[in-house]
Amino acid sequence: MADRSDIQSIAVIGLGGFGGTLARALCRMGKEVLAVDVNKDLVNEFSSIATGAAAADAADEKTLKSLGIQNFDAVAVCMKDIESSIVIIILCKQMGVPYVIAKASNTLHKTILEKIGADFVVFPEEYMGEKIASMIFNPTILEIADVTADFKIIEIVTPEKWRGKFLKDLDVRKKHKVNIILVKRGDLVLYPDGEFVFEQDDLLVIGGGTAELNRLKSKATVAIPDEELL
Repeated sequence: MADRSDIQSIAVIGLGGFGGTLARALCRMGKEVLAVDVNKDLVNEFSSIATGAAAADAADEKTLKSLGIQNFDAVAVCMKDIESSIVIIILCKQMGVPYVIAKASNTLHKTILEKIGADFVVFPEEYMGEKIASMIFNPTILEIADVTADFKIIEIVTPEKWRGKFLKDLDVRKKHKVNIILVKRGDLVLYPDGEFVFEQDDLLVIGGGTAELNRLKSKATVAIPDEELL
């Protein structure tokens, strides 16, 4: 699989902090997600939001085959245990999984996982260090993800000119060529329709082309609260 944008189905193995966050984000994006972990309590949290959820030890070929791992476009291996990660990655590649994503705990692990065939290795601490540095010097913008080279997802505080306005009146998609994916208002997660009215402290999760989002950034005039940076 040459392009990650082609991925529609993905199995997430390991539902700890990073894996759980990844699985939830993929579910919100409408992807077909299989959530896998040995911890039944963690698996139960995903039984109502993921396409499938299984309590299983994925470091076993028979188990992976019974889960139908070979039928997924991608597998994300988010284990803390490097030995288990290595076994799962090798098995997935042997079974023909087109794209394997892996979480590394340090730079050595990252090198090892790349050597054994992982297509994309994430080192969260390194990644977050870059993002936090960006947020310190550009506090109105929280860059969430680079989905492709030309499409990313960011979070901004409601621009001053948008406050009290209906989404339909702003016509964001036509004027700015971006899409508002969701709005976080306190503890609520809202999916705005045309009648949605923006409030001052709303946090807007927006997806769009890199150039379009760069132009939109200048309209974010309020800093994201400190707790959002943690």
